[in-house]
Amino acid sequence: QPEVGKPLRNCYSLPGPDFTYGIYQGERDGGVPEAIGHWDVVKARPRKKKVMPRDFVAMGRRAVEERCTTAREFALYYKFKDLRLKEDSILSKYARKIPPDMTFGRPSRPPSPFFDIMQHRFKELWMEEQRARTVVQRVVKKKKLSEGVRDNRTQYLRMHPPPKKEESFWHPQRFGKVEPQLRTFPDPDSLKKALSA
Repeated sequence: QPEVGKPLRNCYSLPGPDFTYGIYQGERDGGVPEAIGHWDVVKARPRKKKVMPRDFVAMGRRAVEERCTTAREFALYYKFKDLRLKEDSILSKYARKIPPDMTFGRPSRPPSPFFDIMQHRFKELWMEEQRARTVVQRVVKKKKLSEGVRDNRTQYLRMHPPPKKEESFWHPQRFGKVEPQLRTFPDPDSLKKALSA
């Protein structure tokens, strides 16, 4: 069992006190005297040729000229005809001509006048706006009170009743020749009398 108040010990035995941790590097660069004494010349590497992206627009145009119609024919054409973009074409396509006197960025807002801030000018302007708003609200309120009590919807419908809908007894033509299944009237005269009412 572990000792009271102490963590568990691992099972690995550590090396002695003369052991140095880390990787030993045998090479030495000479320090400051060697850095000051002579320049370290780096040989220039040969520049690799830049691989340009494929020009799918030109390949697609030429594939149509070769009368390719299906996706498989297009894929085969792209496989055997590998056309690449020219470096000049990319620059001319994406680079815009920028005028020399153009300034980038957003214009800064005009600075707040310092004397207006010190004299609480903005507070006074806000107070004037609030006073003008309260005056307008009072005028509107007085105008509403002078107009009288507003009618509700029930009173409006009593004064202006909606037009009555006329019921239409229209039936499709296909049901015109069908005779009724039940005859509830004793004679045709009582039927005409009921329909006329």
